[in-house]
Amino acid sequence: MPQKRILISRPDRLGDVVLSTPLPREIKKQFSDAFVAVLLRPYAKDVYLNNPFVDEIIIYDPESSDSNFLSKVMEIRKYNFTDALMLLPTEKVNWLLFFAGIKNRIGVGHKFYQFLTNTKSVYRNKYIPLRNEADYCMDLARKIGVVTNNIDSEIYLNEDEKIKVEEIRNKFVKPGEIFVNIHTTSGNSAPNWKPETYKRLIEELQKIPRIKVAITDLNPPEILDNLEDVIYPHKNLSMRESILNFAASNLLISASTGPMHVCGALKVKTLSIFCPLTACSPKLWGTSGNDAEFVLPEKNYCSVKCPGDPKKCSFENSEKVNPEFVAEKVKEIFKL
Repeated sequence: MPQKRILISRPDRLGDVVLSTPLPREIKKQFSDAFVAVLLRPYAKDVYLNNPFVDEIIIYDPESSDSNFLSKVMEIRKYNFTDALMLLPTEKVNWLLFFAGIKNRIGVGHKFYQFLTNTKSVYRNKYIPLRNEADYCMDLARKIGVVTNNIDSEIYLNEDEKIKVEEIRNKFVKPGEIFVNIHTTSGNSAPNWKPETYKRLIEELQKIPRIKVAITDLNPPEILDNLEDVIYPHKNLSMRESILNFAASNLLISASTGPMHVCGALKVKTLSIFCPLTACSPKLWGTSGNDAEFVLPEKNYCSVKCPGDPKKCSFENSEKVNPEFVAEKVKEIFKL
């Protein structure tokens, strides 16, 4: 059988890229001699560094004025890919991979430009039954013959990085302390607390013995900057450096956001506040492969108190998605 040469295209947000990481692993299990490459935006490449199942990382930003379409077509063409899995098909990427000469291209849905380029498709059937995004992504690999139900996300650290992670942990926490990271922003992609609510959570956590708190935002909201006895380890770091910092933590508390998925892929515990609506559900957007807890609002909250737009929801006056409840969950997780 001729060698399969497969391009996985996910020029997307951080969390979405993390949820694509099971594909190279499962493809190589099925086709051990396959050549596997990934097509990513520049800031997401660090997710795939040191991945033993990826042979090449190709950088492409479809929204950048610096991205020359023709030169990128020629760059991709030289790899002689046999298959392309477009996890987030866009018209620009669709035409890019068409002109790059990849004969077997698979996307999601059925847009007119896909019809014009004879692109094959898989369908999500309006998310019925509802599955994890990583599993929907795996459907494209299944289309080329991959047989698997393993959708665990993974970010791989080399030996030097593992040593660095231990050094980071020793720098920030004493023996016996529990390193709790809090990521307070979500790029307005999901329901989230207001900064002052996160401040209340930090105050609650600081009452618990052995808890050491860090805020992991690159640019924390002003009300959360320079808080007493709080660590800010991610300021002015590259993505890969931030990944090592996340790996040093015991728990990440956040809304549904990219760092949550990074921690999931590093097998760090996550405690995440979530909306139950289908488009935001933890069943769809939860982490895959780690010890994860999800806190959702009480029954009927969405119908009675929700503003109607998940992006505007801050879980105001929720009986469950509040700092006191989340702090108690932390105590349960670590048996404090």
